[in-house]
Amino acid sequence: MVSPFRVFYLFDEIKNLPLQFGVGVSTKNFKKAVDRNRVKRIIREAYRLQKMPLQGKLKEKNLGLNLFLFTTAKELTGYKFIYDKMDLVLQKLMLEVEKQPAK
Repeated sequence: MVSPFRVFYLFDEIKNLPLQFGVGVSTKNFKKAVDRNRVKRIIREAYRLQKMPLQGKLKEKNLGLNLFLFTTAKELTGYKFIYDKMDLVLQKLMLEVEKQPAK
């Protein structure tokens, strides 16, 4: 877990895509749909810009990864903060990929 994210992931064999990604935002923390959608949009953009090294590592090992991020933040945060935290999440996932045996 990297605050403000709770990370759920599952390694499996490559099917159609080596990396599948999803985002969740609680209605308890963000009452308005506009705010929830903004947070999801920021998270998806930060992920899109930084996913390439992880995808490459998964292809090397012939692994697939299902990744779901759930945000535990209680207020809107800036893009730079989310971008930096996403970098930490992806670095930790790359370490986990290294530990997995190649398929």
